[in-house]
Amino acid sequence: MFDIGRVCVKIAGRDAGKKCIIIDIIDNQYVLIDGQTRRRKCNIKHLEPLSQLVQVSKNAPAPEIVRVCKELGILVEDKKPKAKEKPKVSRPTRSKKRKEKPVKEAKPAKAAKKKEAVKEEKKPEPKAEA
Repeated sequence: MFDIGRVCVKIAGRDAGKKCIIIDIIDNQYVLIDGQTRRRKCNIKHLEPLSQLVQVSKNAPAPEIVRVCKELGILVEDKKPKAKEKPKVSRPTRSKKRKEKPVKEAKPAKAAKKKEAVKEEKKPEPKAEA
């Protein structure tokens, strides 16, 4: 009853109510399905087989499943998300606000202070006349 190419309806889980095609038989309990549902392993207790049987190869690729579903009149959405397009208009970028530091007045260097101190020490003192 559950053969490769059998059209089924998923009756349990996230994809309940969607049609699928059996593309591989894993063991007595599980089959691999694809179609309106996600391609995945599924318990046969979660499937309701329909009378339709289609010709598909074992582990048929997704484009083949989409083609077969279109022939049966089953609407299958493209599962791969499309890449987002970059906006054509460039947006202005934000720049960091910088705080302006107050400008400090230039101080004389330490060496200059030392020279001034040395000059003051060397000045001869006027001698008093007696």
